[in-house]
Amino acid sequence: MIKSLFYTGTYSKNINLLLLLVRLIVGAFMLTHGWGKFLKLIGDGAITFADPLGIGETTSLVLTVFAEVFCSILIILGLTTRFAAIPSLITMLVAAFIVHANDGFGKQELALLYGTIYLVIAVLGAGKYSLDYLIFKRNSAKN
Repeated sequence: MIKSLFYTGTYSKNINLLLLLVRLIVGAFMLTHGWGKFLKLIGDGAITFADPLGIGETTSLVLTVFAEVFCSILIILGLTTRFAAIPSLITMLVAAFIVHANDGFGKQELALLYGTIYLVIAVLGAGKYSLDYLIFKRNSAKN
């Protein structure tokens, strides 16, 4: 189980470079969405945030910050990348199909694009240029 979490696949150099580029771009772009939410979470003001799942505004904000900030950092680093892509994917699906359900495709499109990228990352992993690769390589050498 732990090995498969860090497994990065056996891809060509071009695919590994593309996975690195995608991880860096999607992670950095998503950080711009999550940073303001993170500041809201740690700030002194009252928390007002959407509660699309009925779990409370604070819990919704915490989960969104986890996906948009902390998971983005993990994806950029290529650390537990497959795991980090899952909360990110779920957050984008909630945004597209619940938060923006009645807003039309124009409002859903960005979340669906991000969601598609997170699905690809979850399936393919981080690639060779990642911390996952270094961990997997080290653990494989021990066995």
